[in-house]
Amino acid sequence: MADIQANSVLPAERREITLHTADGLSLVGELAVPVDRPPISTLICLHPLPTHGGMMDSHLFRKAAWRLPAQAGVAVLRFNLRGTSSMQGRSGGEFDAGQAERFDVAAAIEYAEFHDLPNPWLCGWSFGAELALKYGCDPVVVGAILFSPPMKLVTDADLVPWARSGKPVIALVPEFDDYLRPTEAAERFRTVPHAKVIAVEGARHLWVGYADQALDYLVRRVAPRAYPLPREWDGEMTTGDASAYANRPLTSANVPSVYRIDNGENL
Repeated sequence: MADIQANSVLPAERREITLHTADGLSLVGELAVPVDRPPISTLICLHPLPTHGGMMDSHLFRKAAWRLPAQAGVAVLRFNLRGTSSMQGRSGGEFDAGQAERFDVAAAIEYAEFHDLPNPWLCGWSFGAELALKYGCDPVVVGAILFSPPMKLVTDADLVPWARSGKPVIALVPEFDDYLRPTEAAERFRTVPHAKVIAVEGARHLWVGYADQALDYLVRRVAPRAYPLPREWDGEMTTGDASAYANRPLTSANVPSVYRIDNGENL
């Protein structure tokens, strides 16, 4: 048995994919599925602000794709929102501060539906959590799991479809979040009475040092038989290269004012 490290890559069938939006863009992505069984559920990952370094390889989603197909039998679909770049390439178009990104969310959901990916859950982090709430309450979607939702762009009207649908909404809110802390989050989600707001003690917006806990939260909901995830692996395990993302600078000065913080952190 070997310990699972931050850069450990477990077996999966990984393939590059391209999402096509209704407004004519091509988005770079990857689908990771189990090698030894059909997936039991699917995570559609919506990443943080590209203007703050967010991308499909932001560390929570990178680790989910590297581990969860093998550990939990979960398919992980991650992609770069419009105008976002990573080692996989650059998606077409330009960042639109949460407006035209509605087409990106729709393209990902349509891909999951067309390719018969089972039980798709939206997994949004920060800006991606806002996109999930604003544009993701689709009949195909099982529910939404939200990491560090800022709730800066989301209105009560955006939450009404979730309230009416009864679809699960789980908000994981760090104790020391930069934008929205647990008590405030409970108030913001009052429009969705069945939403679960979970305070994560000690965590901050970027979940640095809390990735294992974050993946446990995911699996507990989408693949409960795999919970809790083991911290060791008895089998093939390689090492991924995340060095390209160390200290990644902001990619644009075009940051919506509601998101501006001056702590120099990136995603």
